[in-house]
Amino acid sequence: MIVVELPDEAATAALAARVASLGRPGDVIALKGELGAGKTSFARAFIRARGSAEAVPSPTFTLVQIYDVGDAAIWHFDCYRLRHPEDAWELAIEDAFNEGISLIEWPERLGPLVPPRRLEITLSAGPTPVARRAMIDPGAEPGADWASRVAGLSPPLVRHPREGGGPGQPIEAFGLLDSRLRGNEAK
Repeated sequence: MIVVELPDEAATAALAARVASLGRPGDVIALKGELGAGKTSFARAFIRARGSAEAVPSPTFTLVQIYDVGDAAIWHFDCYRLRHPEDAWELAIEDAFNEGISLIEWPERLGPLVPPRRLEITLSAGPTPVARRAMIDPGAEPGADWASRVAGLSPPLVRHPREGGGPGQPIEAFGLLDSRLRGNEAK
């Protein structure tokens, strides 16, 4: 399990873009969390990162929105209003699982229909009103390769407020170290 602290919506969008870059046809990404946890914001950023220029509304009332982008259509499901798991068959969910990339908000409403081979991202409130915490579970299903794909999602290093570039500015993992070493070589 990977835990990523997200100080604001921009950080949530950046994480979604990183996950989007890893997506492949047939992938299922289950987005869990309470109302207002950031599931739709994550999905919106994911879809935009994959190349959609369309508006990305929440599928709360339509239950599914499909975006034809890149090598796979993205099926964005919001299962909050689903009364019974078997109602998902009417949404052509099996096509989404086989051919597209599925983003599923409220996956627990699908019960046993959610494939065991999935990436599960649980979003929850962080220490401030705009902060979120993402718990990323790649699962342990045999044949699943999410564990290797998400291994690089550990949070980036952030500058200390006393370092150049300002507080909270991301840095390369070795960039700062390299510059310090170079400075020592001249002495």
